[in-house]
Amino acid sequence: MSTITPVLLSGGSGTRLWPLSREMHPKQFLPLVGTDTMLQATWLRAAPLSGGAGPIVVANEAHRFVVAEQLQQVGATPAAIVLEPVGRNTAPAIAAAALEALRETPDAVLLVLPSDHVVQQPGAFHAAVRAALPAAEAGKLVTFGVVPRGPETGYGYIKAAAGTGDGPAPVEAFVEKPDLTRAQAYIASGDHFWNSGMFLFRADAYLAALERHAPPMLAAVRAAWSAARKDVDFTRLDADAFAASPSDSIDYAVMEKTDAAVVMPLDAGWSDVGSWASLREVSPQDAAGNAHHGNVVSIDCRNTYAYGERLIAMIGLEDTIVVETPDAILVGRSDRIQQVKDVVAELKARDLPQAAWHRKVYRPWGAYDSIDNGPRFQVKRITVKPGATLSLQMHHHRAEHWIVVSGTAEVTRGDDVLLLAENQSTYIPLGVTHRLRNPGKVPLELIEVQSGSYLGEDDIVRFEDTYGRA
Repeated sequence: MSTITPVLLSGGSGTRLWPLSREMHPKQFLPLVGTDTMLQATWLRAAPLSGGAGPIVVANEAHRFVVAEQLQQVGATPAAIVLEPVGRNTAPAIAAAALEALRETPDAVLLVLPSDHVVQQPGAFHAAVRAALPAAEAGKLVTFGVVPRGPETGYGYIKAAAGTGDGPAPVEAFVEKPDLTRAQAYIASGDHFWNSGMFLFRADAYLAALERHAPPMLAAVRAAWSAARKDVDFTRLDADAFAASPSDSIDYAVMEKTDAAVVMPLDAGWSDVGSWASLREVSPQDAAGNAHHGNVVSIDCRNTYAYGERLIAMIGLEDTIVVETPDAILVGRSDRIQQVKDVVAELKARDLPQAAWHRKVYRPWGAYDSIDNGPRFQVKRITVKPGATLSLQMHHHRAEHWIVVSGTAEVTRGDDVLLLAENQSTYIPLGVTHRLRNPGKVPLELIEVQSGSYLGEDDIVRFEDTYGRA
Protein backbone atom coordinates (compact mmCIF):
# COMPACT_ATOMS: atom_id res chain seq x y z
CA MET A 1 0.00 0.00 0.00
CA SER A 2 1.33 3.42 -0.96
CA THR A 3 2.35 6.07 1.53
CA ILE A 4 -0.10 8.96 1.56
CA THR A 5 1.32 12.49 1.51
CA PRO A 6 -1.16 15.04 2.89
CA VAL A 7 -1.22 18.32 0.96
CA LEU A 8 -2.71 21.18 2.98
CA LEU A 9 -3.95 24.08 0.87
CA SER A 10 -3.72 27.23 2.97
CA GLY A 11 -4.02 30.08 0.49
CA GLY A 12 -7.53 31.36 1.25
CA SER A 13 -8.28 34.97 2.19
CA GLY A 14 -11.31 34.20 4.37
CA THR A 15 -13.57 37.20 3.65
CA ARG A 16 -16.82 35.27 4.28
CA LEU A 17 -16.13 35.10 8.03
CA TRP A 18 -15.18 38.76 8.51
CA PRO A 19 -14.57 40.40 10.98
CA LEU A 20 -12.92 37.43 12.70
CA SER A 21 -11.29 36.19 9.52
CA ARG A 22 -9.30 38.77 7.56
CA GLU A 23 -6.98 38.79 4.59
CA MET A 24 -3.80 38.71 6.69
CA HIS A 25 -5.20 36.24 9.26
CA PRO A 26 -7.90 34.17 7.51
CA LYS A 27 -10.13 31.47 8.96
CA GLN A 28 -7.70 28.55 8.61
CA PHE A 29 -5.63 30.13 11.39
CA LEU A 30 -8.58 30.52 13.79
CA PRO A 31 -9.98 28.07 16.39
CA LEU A 32 -13.54 28.30 15.10
CA VAL A 33 -14.61 24.79 16.17
CA GLY A 34 -12.79 23.43 19.22
CA THR A 35 -9.45 24.56 20.61
CA ASP A 36 -7.25 23.82 17.58
CA THR A 37 -7.11 26.17 14.63
CA MET A 38 -8.64 24.84 11.43
CA LEU A 39 -5.18 24.33 9.91
CA GLN A 40 -4.09 22.36 12.97
CA ALA A 41 -7.29 20.31 12.97
CA THR A 42 -6.83 19.48 9.27
CA TRP A 43 -3.34 18.15 9.92
CA LEU A 44 -4.37 16.20 13.02
CA ARG A 45 -7.16 14.61 10.97
CA ALA A 46 -4.78 13.64 8.15
CA ALA A 47 -1.80 12.58 10.29
CA PRO A 48 -3.01 9.02 11.00
CA LEU A 49 -3.06 8.38 7.24
CA SER A 50 0.45 9.69 6.54
CA GLY A 51 2.56 6.89 8.03
CA GLY A 52 4.55 9.38 10.08
CA ALA A 53 5.45 11.62 7.13
CA GLY A 54 4.95 15.37 7.38
CA PRO A 55 2.56 17.34 5.17
CA ILE A 56 3.31 19.50 2.17
CA VAL A 57 1.70 22.89 2.78
CA VAL A 58 0.98 25.39 0.01
CA ALA A 59 0.51 28.83 1.53
CA ASN A 60 0.35 32.52 0.82
CA GLU A 61 3.79 34.04 1.28
CA ALA A 62 2.38 36.58 3.75
CA HIS A 63 1.16 33.75 6.03
CA ARG A 64 4.38 31.72 6.12
CA PHE A 65 5.34 32.30 9.76
CA VAL A 66 1.82 31.65 11.06
CA VAL A 67 1.67 28.36 9.13
CA ALA A 68 5.04 27.22 10.46
CA GLU A 69 4.26 28.16 14.06
CA GLN A 70 0.78 26.64 14.18
CA LEU A 71 1.98 23.32 12.78
CA GLN A 72 4.91 23.29 15.20
CA GLN A 73 2.45 23.78 18.08
CA VAL A 74 0.77 20.45 17.26
CA GLY A 75 4.01 18.56 16.67
CA ALA A 76 3.99 18.59 12.85
CA THR A 77 7.22 18.81 10.86
CA PRO A 78 6.19 19.74 7.31
CA ALA A 79 7.96 17.99 4.47
CA ALA A 80 7.79 21.37 2.73
CA ILE A 81 6.04 24.73 3.03
CA VAL A 82 5.67 25.97 -0.55
CA LEU A 83 5.02 29.70 -0.84
CA GLU A 84 2.83 31.17 -3.57
CA PRO A 85 4.04 34.67 -4.56
CA VAL A 86 0.57 35.32 -6.04
CA GLY A 87 -2.69 33.40 -5.88
CA ARG A 88 -3.43 31.24 -8.92
CA ASN A 89 -6.24 29.05 -7.55
CA THR A 90 -6.04 25.36 -6.68
CA ALA A 91 -4.82 23.68 -9.88
CA PRO A 92 -1.38 25.36 -9.96
CA ALA A 93 -1.01 25.08 -6.17
CA ILE A 94 -1.59 21.32 -6.29
CA ALA A 95 0.82 21.02 -9.23
CA ALA A 96 3.58 22.67 -7.17
CA ALA A 97 2.85 20.25 -4.30
CA ALA A 98 2.97 17.28 -6.69
CA LEU A 99 6.37 18.32 -8.03
CA GLU A 100 7.62 18.74 -4.47
CA ALA A 101 6.32 15.29 -3.46
CA LEU A 102 7.97 13.58 -6.44
CA ARG A 103 11.33 15.02 -5.38
CA GLU A 104 11.52 12.37 -2.64
CA THR A 105 8.80 9.81 -3.45
CA PRO A 106 8.38 8.67 -7.09
CA ASP A 107 5.07 6.88 -6.35
CA ALA A 108 3.66 9.53 -3.99
CA VAL A 109 -0.12 9.54 -3.45
CA LEU A 110 -1.43 12.98 -2.52
CA LEU A 111 -4.35 13.57 -0.15
CA VAL A 112 -5.29 17.14 -1.04
CA LEU A 113 -7.19 18.96 1.71
CA PRO A 114 -8.32 22.58 2.04
CA SER A 115 -7.13 23.67 5.47
CA ASP A 116 -10.34 25.48 6.45
CA HIS A 117 -12.95 22.69 6.45
CA VAL A 118 -14.64 20.85 9.32
CA VAL A 119 -14.96 17.06 9.46
CA GLN A 120 -16.81 16.03 12.60
CA GLN A 121 -16.30 12.26 12.20
CA PRO A 122 -12.59 11.64 11.48
CA GLY A 123 -13.01 7.85 11.67
CA ALA A 124 -15.48 7.89 8.79
CA PHE A 125 -13.14 10.19 6.88
CA HIS A 126 -10.19 7.79 7.37
CA ALA A 127 -12.33 4.86 6.20
CA ALA A 128 -13.34 6.71 3.02
CA VAL A 129 -9.74 7.60 2.20
CA ARG A 130 -8.56 4.02 2.69
CA ALA A 131 -11.43 2.71 0.57
CA ALA A 132 -10.48 5.13 -2.22
CA LEU A 133 -6.74 4.39 -2.09
CA PRO A 134 -6.72 1.39 -4.50
CA ALA A 135 -8.43 3.50 -7.17
CA ALA A 136 -5.88 6.28 -6.68
CA GLU A 137 -2.98 3.79 -6.85
CA ALA A 138 -4.43 2.53 -10.14
CA GLY A 139 -4.19 6.03 -11.63
CA LYS A 140 -7.67 7.37 -10.97
CA LEU A 141 -8.21 10.94 -9.79
CA VAL A 142 -10.47 10.58 -6.76
CA THR A 143 -12.67 13.40 -5.53
CA PHE A 144 -14.67 13.02 -2.32
CA GLY A 145 -18.38 13.67 -2.71
CA VAL A 146 -20.21 14.50 0.50
CA VAL A 147 -23.46 12.62 1.04
CA PRO A 148 -25.88 15.59 1.14
CA ARG A 149 -27.84 16.34 4.28
CA GLY A 150 -30.42 18.38 2.39
CA PRO A 151 -31.03 20.47 -0.77
CA GLU A 152 -28.17 22.91 -0.22
CA THR A 153 -27.91 25.68 -2.83
CA GLY A 154 -24.52 26.94 -1.65
CA TYR A 155 -22.47 23.96 -2.87
CA GLY A 156 -21.54 22.59 -6.26
CA TYR A 157 -22.59 18.97 -6.90
CA ILE A 158 -20.97 15.88 -8.42
CA LYS A 159 -23.17 13.43 -10.34
CA ALA A 160 -21.96 9.83 -10.08
CA ALA A 161 -22.59 7.11 -12.63
CA ALA A 162 -25.60 5.06 -11.55
CA GLY A 163 -25.45 1.58 -10.05
CA THR A 164 -21.86 1.60 -8.85
CA GLY A 165 -22.39 0.93 -5.11
CA ASP A 166 -20.69 2.61 -2.17
CA GLY A 167 -17.11 2.66 -3.50
CA PRO A 168 -15.45 5.03 -5.98
CA ALA A 169 -17.74 5.62 -8.97
CA PRO A 170 -17.03 7.26 -12.32
CA VAL A 171 -17.94 10.95 -12.37
CA GLU A 172 -20.72 11.65 -14.85
CA ALA A 173 -20.82 15.43 -14.38
CA PHE A 174 -19.80 18.37 -12.19
CA VAL A 175 -22.78 20.64 -11.54
CA GLU A 176 -22.68 24.31 -10.58
CA LYS A 177 -24.53 25.59 -7.50
CA PRO A 178 -28.22 24.93 -8.22
CA ASP A 179 -31.41 26.74 -7.32
CA LEU A 180 -33.63 25.14 -4.69
CA THR A 181 -35.81 23.20 -7.14
CA ARG A 182 -32.86 21.58 -8.85
CA ALA A 183 -31.14 20.92 -5.52
CA GLN A 184 -34.24 19.06 -4.35
CA ALA A 185 -34.19 16.98 -7.54
CA TYR A 186 -30.52 16.15 -7.00
CA ILE A 187 -31.25 14.92 -3.48
CA ALA A 188 -34.17 12.81 -4.70
CA SER A 189 -32.03 11.19 -7.40
CA GLY A 190 -29.60 9.70 -4.87
CA ASP A 191 -26.65 9.98 -7.27
CA HIS A 192 -25.57 13.57 -6.54
CA PHE A 193 -23.01 14.57 -3.90
CA TRP A 194 -21.75 17.87 -2.57
CA ASN A 195 -18.39 18.82 -4.05
CA SER A 196 -15.99 18.84 -1.07
CA GLY A 197 -12.85 20.06 -2.84
CA MET A 198 -10.84 17.15 -1.35
CA PHE A 199 -8.88 14.76 -3.57
CA LEU A 200 -6.73 11.62 -3.58
CA PHE A 201 -4.44 10.72 -6.49
CA ARG A 202 -0.90 9.85 -7.48
CA ALA A 203 1.23 12.92 -7.98
CA ASP A 204 2.41 11.71 -11.38
CA ALA A 205 -1.16 10.95 -12.50
CA TYR A 206 -2.26 14.49 -11.66
CA LEU A 207 0.68 16.04 -13.49
CA ALA A 208 0.00 13.82 -16.52
CA ALA A 209 -3.62 14.98 -16.57
CA LEU A 210 -2.51 18.60 -16.27
CA GLU A 211 -0.03 18.05 -19.13
CA ARG A 212 -2.91 16.80 -21.28
CA HIS A 213 -5.59 19.32 -20.37
CA ALA A 214 -3.70 22.48 -19.29
CA PRO A 215 -0.12 22.33 -20.62
CA PRO A 216 0.62 26.08 -20.30
CA MET A 217 -0.26 25.87 -16.61
CA LEU A 218 2.01 22.91 -15.97
CA ALA A 219 4.86 24.56 -17.90
CA ALA A 220 4.58 27.72 -15.80
CA VAL A 221 4.46 25.81 -12.51
CA ARG A 222 7.41 23.61 -13.51
CA ALA A 223 9.41 26.73 -14.29
CA ALA A 224 8.42 28.34 -10.99
CA TRP A 225 9.27 25.18 -9.03
CA SER A 226 12.59 24.59 -10.85
CA ALA A 227 13.67 28.17 -10.11
CA ALA A 228 12.39 28.09 -6.51
CA ARG A 229 14.76 29.05 -3.72
CA LYS A 230 14.98 27.83 -0.16
CA ASP A 231 14.45 30.48 2.51
CA VAL A 232 14.88 29.16 6.07
CA ASP A 233 12.15 26.46 6.22
CA PHE A 234 10.26 27.65 3.14
CA THR A 235 10.32 26.95 -0.59
CA ARG A 236 9.71 30.18 -2.51
CA LEU A 237 8.32 29.61 -6.01
CA ASP A 238 9.77 31.92 -8.63
CA ALA A 239 7.46 34.92 -8.72
CA ASP A 240 7.59 35.75 -12.44
CA ALA A 241 7.18 32.17 -13.61
CA PHE A 242 4.31 31.42 -11.22
CA ALA A 243 2.53 34.67 -12.12
CA ALA A 244 2.60 33.51 -15.75
CA SER A 245 0.45 30.49 -14.93
CA PRO A 246 -3.25 30.62 -15.82
CA SER A 247 -5.43 30.89 -12.72
CA ASP A 248 -7.90 28.02 -12.49
CA SER A 249 -9.39 25.52 -10.06
CA ILE A 250 -8.56 21.83 -10.24
CA ASP A 251 -12.19 21.14 -11.16
CA TYR A 252 -12.13 23.34 -14.26
CA ALA A 253 -8.54 22.62 -15.28
CA VAL A 254 -8.59 18.83 -14.86
CA MET A 255 -11.49 17.06 -13.16
CA GLU A 256 -14.22 18.17 -15.58
CA LYS A 257 -12.10 17.16 -18.60
CA THR A 258 -10.41 13.91 -17.60
CA ASP A 259 -11.91 10.44 -18.08
CA ALA A 260 -10.02 9.29 -14.95
CA ALA A 261 -12.21 11.14 -12.43
CA VAL A 262 -14.05 9.06 -9.83
CA VAL A 263 -16.08 10.14 -6.82
CA MET A 264 -15.85 8.50 -3.39
CA PRO A 265 -18.94 9.04 -1.18
CA LEU A 266 -18.11 10.68 2.15
CA ASP A 267 -20.49 10.83 5.11
CA ALA A 268 -18.36 12.27 7.91
CA GLY A 269 -19.99 15.48 9.13
CA TRP A 270 -18.24 17.67 6.55
CA SER A 271 -18.71 21.44 6.21
CA ASP A 272 -16.64 24.06 4.42
CA VAL A 273 -17.74 26.60 7.08
CA GLY A 274 -18.40 29.06 4.30
CA SER A 275 -20.48 31.50 6.34
CA TRP A 276 -21.39 32.43 9.89
CA ALA A 277 -24.68 30.60 9.38
CA SER A 278 -22.89 27.37 8.45
CA LEU A 279 -20.58 27.78 11.45
CA ARG A 280 -23.65 27.91 13.68
CA GLU A 281 -24.80 24.62 12.18
CA VAL A 282 -21.58 22.78 13.15
CA SER A 283 -21.33 24.38 16.61
CA PRO A 284 -22.96 23.08 19.82
CA GLN A 285 -26.44 24.58 20.20
CA ASP A 286 -28.87 25.00 23.07
CA ALA A 287 -32.51 23.87 22.93
CA ALA A 288 -33.50 27.06 21.08
CA GLY A 289 -30.88 26.62 18.35
CA ASN A 290 -28.48 29.27 19.71
CA ALA A 291 -24.73 28.72 19.35
CA HIS A 292 -22.58 31.11 21.37
CA HIS A 293 -18.83 31.48 21.74
CA GLY A 294 -17.48 33.67 24.52
CA ASN A 295 -19.22 35.68 27.24
CA VAL A 296 -22.79 35.87 25.93
CA VAL A 297 -26.06 36.64 27.76
CA SER A 298 -29.08 35.57 25.69
CA ILE A 299 -32.71 36.23 26.65
CA ASP A 300 -35.59 34.88 24.55
CA CYS A 301 -33.40 34.30 21.47
CA ARG A 302 -33.75 31.59 18.81
CA ASN A 303 -31.40 30.32 16.11
CA THR A 304 -28.73 32.94 16.84
CA TYR A 305 -24.95 32.83 16.68
CA ALA A 306 -22.73 35.10 18.77
CA TYR A 307 -18.94 35.26 18.91
CA GLY A 308 -16.95 37.80 20.87
CA GLU A 309 -14.31 38.62 23.45
CA ARG A 310 -16.29 41.24 25.36
CA LEU A 311 -19.71 40.69 26.95
CA ILE A 312 -22.48 40.38 24.34
CA ALA A 313 -26.09 40.77 25.52
CA MET A 314 -28.89 39.71 23.17
CA ILE A 315 -32.65 40.12 23.76
CA GLY A 316 -35.49 38.76 21.64
CA LEU A 317 -33.43 38.04 18.53
CA GLU A 318 -34.14 35.34 15.95
CA ASP A 319 -32.00 34.11 13.06
CA THR A 320 -29.36 36.74 13.83
CA ILE A 321 -25.55 36.71 13.73
CA VAL A 322 -23.51 38.91 16.10
CA VAL A 323 -19.69 38.89 15.88
CA GLU A 324 -17.48 41.21 17.93
CA THR A 325 -13.74 41.85 17.67
CA PRO A 326 -11.69 44.63 19.33
CA ASP A 327 -12.05 46.88 16.26
CA ALA A 328 -15.27 45.82 14.50
CA ILE A 329 -18.80 44.49 15.09
CA LEU A 330 -20.94 42.56 12.60
CA VAL A 331 -24.72 42.20 13.04
CA GLY A 332 -26.84 40.57 10.36
CA ARG A 333 -29.73 38.28 9.55
CA SER A 334 -28.73 34.66 9.04
CA ASP A 335 -30.33 34.49 5.58
CA ARG A 336 -28.32 37.51 4.39
CA ILE A 337 -25.03 36.98 6.19
CA GLN A 338 -23.31 35.90 2.95
CA GLN A 339 -23.40 39.61 2.03
CA VAL A 340 -20.52 40.15 4.44
CA LYS A 341 -18.37 39.95 1.32
CA ASP A 342 -20.00 43.21 0.23
CA VAL A 343 -18.97 44.75 3.55
CA VAL A 344 -15.36 43.73 2.93
CA ALA A 345 -15.51 45.17 -0.58
CA GLU A 346 -16.77 48.47 0.84
CA LEU A 347 -13.98 48.52 3.44
CA LYS A 348 -11.42 48.01 0.67
CA ALA A 349 -13.02 50.77 -1.39
CA ARG A 350 -12.65 53.09 1.60
CA ASP A 351 -9.07 51.87 2.14
CA LEU A 352 -9.84 50.90 5.74
CA PRO A 353 -7.36 48.61 7.50
CA GLN A 354 -10.11 46.39 8.97
CA ALA A 355 -10.47 44.73 5.56
CA ALA A 356 -7.09 43.02 5.88
CA TRP A 357 -5.66 43.46 9.37
CA HIS A 358 -6.75 42.77 12.91
CA ARG A 359 -5.87 45.26 15.61
CA LYS A 360 -3.55 42.55 16.92
CA VAL A 361 -0.97 41.64 14.27
CA TYR A 362 1.11 38.45 14.49
CA ARG A 363 4.79 38.46 13.61
CA PRO A 364 7.36 35.62 13.61
CA TRP A 365 8.85 37.04 16.83
CA GLY A 366 5.49 37.53 18.60
CA ALA A 367 2.71 40.10 18.13
CA TYR A 368 1.69 43.71 18.58
CA ASP A 369 -1.69 45.18 19.49
CA SER A 370 -2.43 48.79 18.46
CA ILE A 371 -4.31 49.88 21.58
CA ASP A 372 -4.55 53.64 20.89
CA ASN A 373 -3.65 56.22 18.24
CA GLY A 374 -4.20 59.80 17.24
CA PRO A 375 -2.52 62.68 15.37
CA ARG A 376 1.27 62.11 15.59
CA PHE A 377 1.12 59.29 18.17
CA GLN A 378 0.39 55.57 18.43
CA VAL A 379 0.47 53.16 21.39
CA LYS A 380 1.17 49.45 20.98
CA ARG A 381 1.36 46.51 23.36
CA ILE A 382 4.22 44.31 22.13
CA THR A 383 4.80 40.66 23.03
CA VAL A 384 8.12 38.99 22.18
CA LYS A 385 8.55 35.21 22.46
CA PRO A 386 11.39 33.81 24.62
CA GLY A 387 14.63 33.90 22.66
CA ALA A 388 13.09 35.88 19.77
CA THR A 389 14.71 38.94 18.19
CA LEU A 390 13.26 41.78 16.13
CA SER A 391 15.19 43.12 13.17
CA LEU A 392 17.99 45.68 13.49
CA GLN A 393 16.20 48.72 12.10
CA MET A 394 15.63 52.46 12.08
CA HIS A 395 12.82 54.91 11.28
CA HIS A 396 12.91 58.14 9.30
CA HIS A 397 9.77 59.74 10.73
CA ARG A 398 9.17 58.56 14.28
CA ALA A 399 10.74 58.18 17.69
CA GLU A 400 9.76 55.43 20.17
CA HIS A 401 9.46 55.06 23.93
CA TRP A 402 9.59 51.50 25.35
CA ILE A 403 8.33 50.57 28.83
CA VAL A 404 8.80 46.98 30.01
CA VAL A 405 5.64 45.52 31.59
CA SER A 406 6.94 42.00 32.26
CA GLY A 407 9.97 39.93 31.37
CA THR A 408 13.42 41.17 30.38
CA ALA A 409 14.35 43.22 27.30
CA GLU A 410 17.76 43.44 25.65
CA VAL A 411 17.77 46.71 23.72
CA THR A 412 20.33 47.71 21.12
CA ARG A 413 20.25 51.52 20.76
CA GLY A 414 22.95 52.85 18.47
CA ASP A 415 26.25 51.63 19.93
CA ASP A 416 24.73 50.86 23.36
CA VAL A 417 23.22 47.57 24.57
CA LEU A 418 20.83 47.89 27.53
CA LEU A 419 19.17 45.27 29.72
CA LEU A 420 15.76 46.42 30.97
CA ALA A 421 13.61 44.73 33.63
CA GLU A 422 9.99 45.36 34.67
CA ASN A 423 9.00 49.03 35.02
CA GLN A 424 12.18 50.23 33.31
CA SER A 425 12.10 52.18 30.06
CA THR A 426 14.18 53.65 27.27
CA TYR A 427 13.86 56.17 24.43
CA ILE A 428 14.76 55.53 20.78
CA PRO A 429 15.34 58.87 18.98
CA LEU A 430 14.30 59.32 15.38
CA GLY A 431 16.92 57.93 12.97
CA VAL A 432 18.78 55.83 15.57
CA THR A 433 19.47 52.17 14.73
CA HIS A 434 17.86 49.85 17.27
CA ARG A 435 16.88 46.26 18.02
CA LEU A 436 14.77 44.45 20.64
CA ARG A 437 15.48 40.93 21.92
CA ASN A 438 13.95 38.73 24.60
CA PRO A 439 16.88 36.95 26.28
CA GLY A 440 14.65 35.32 28.91
CA LYS A 441 12.56 32.16 29.18
CA VAL A 442 9.18 33.90 29.62
CA PRO A 443 7.37 36.19 27.16
CA LEU A 444 8.48 39.83 27.14
CA GLU A 445 5.65 42.37 27.23
CA LEU A 446 6.19 46.08 26.76
CA ILE A 447 4.32 49.24 25.85
CA GLU A 448 5.62 51.18 22.85
CA VAL A 449 4.65 54.83 22.40
CA GLN A 450 5.43 56.13 18.91
CA SER A 451 5.50 59.83 18.10
CA GLY A 452 6.28 61.58 14.83
CA SER A 453 5.02 62.90 11.53
CA TYR A 454 4.38 59.44 9.98
CA LEU A 455 3.65 56.20 11.85
CA GLY A 456 3.05 53.67 9.06
CA GLU A 457 4.56 50.17 9.16
CA ASP A 458 6.42 50.88 5.93
CA ASP A 459 8.68 53.40 7.75
CA ILE A 460 11.07 50.60 8.70
CA VAL A 461 14.58 50.26 7.26
CA ARG A 462 15.89 46.78 8.17
CA PHE A 463 19.63 46.14 8.27
CA GLU A 464 19.66 42.62 9.74
CA ASP A 465 16.79 40.18 10.25
CA THR A 466 16.59 36.62 11.59
CA TYR A 467 13.55 35.94 9.40
CA GLY A 468 14.96 36.98 6.02
CA ARG A 469 13.07 40.29 5.73
CA ALA A 470 16.09 42.63 5.54
